[in-house]
Amino acid sequence: MSVLVTGGAGYIGSHMVLALMDRGEEVVVLDNLSTGHKWAVPQSANLVVGEAGDEKLVGQLIKHYKIDAIAHFAGSIVVPDSVTDPLGYYHNNTVTSRALMAAAIAGGVQNFIFSSTAAVYGAAKSNPIGEDADLAPISPYGSSKMMTEIMLQDAAAAHDFRYTALRYFNVAGADPKGRSGQSTPRATHLIKMAAQTALGDRPRLDIFGTDYDTPDGTCVRDYIHVTDLAAAHLQALDRLRGGGDSVVLNCGYGRGFSVRDVIAAVEKAAQTKINVREAPRRAGDPPALVAGVEAIFKTLNWSPAHDDLDEIAASALAWECHLRSLDHAA
Repeated sequence: MSVLVTGGAGYIGSHMVLALMDRGEEVVVLDNLSTGHKWAVPQSANLVVGEAGDEKLVGQLIKHYKIDAIAHFAGSIVVPDSVTDPLGYYHNNTVTSRALMAAAIAGGVQNFIFSSTAAVYGAAKSNPIGEDADLAPISPYGSSKMMTEIMLQDAAAAHDFRYTALRYFNVAGADPKGRSGQSTPRATHLIKMAAQTALGDRPRLDIFGTDYDTPDGTCVRDYIHVTDLAAAHLQALDRLRGGGDSVVLNCGYGRGFSVRDVIAAVEKAAQTKINVREAPRRAGDPPALVAGVEAIFKTLNWSPAHDDLDEIAASALAWECHLRSLDHAA
């Protein structure tokens, strides 16, 4: 039996691949490499370059590799881009997910893990946000993920099919062993951009909005280390394989840090000041998003090992230094 990881050459997907392989699983990576990197996939994994929404291809992979579980990471994730290109996001996220589910059900794959997002909550009325909070996304990105969650729920009710939808809060950091990290040059992740600015790869870092109703006026987010997130996926997979029912869970630490907190952590890791510029609010950004984490601790046998903003910032900075060394070597 093996696990199909869509988007396994990307940031979070590649960490899931590493976590699976570290414990001896056979892994098949399906990625179109539009934003992922071939080098991010270990040579011992089976890399197939193709579309996650190609039902025929996915069906062939399920049969050939005897796939018993799918972890679906492929998709578009930049909130402002979704505002300007909503139809592209609905196609790449929602339509692709529907095709992947159809292929899974047709191929007899019962276990499905979906990469969802806290953006399904929109501008939450209170924090921390529990999984039972109203879903009111304020961006097409959040809506595209919410639609996929609805399809998963309906598919599970109609078929022999179970899923875990993990609603990520702000994922950051890099593999502690230096094997993978956020490698997309245009990535909009705050910690990555702050690290790039600290290293001189960006002239400055924009703070989008300083007048929010938060302690220092900047957006507050719940940052989770990508390695802890991958570990949560492993626990979700084990639970599904053990017959666990379908569930939706937040993935975060249950506390928030502001944009200025993050900048300070990166400055501490880099031992330098970062050039920042205050800018207007960005479309689709809620003031605060902090995860309610009671359900994930109760449901999964998950124990975070990297629950520290300074560690997250330092690992992200180390990965940026690694990427620079690769660029210079090339």
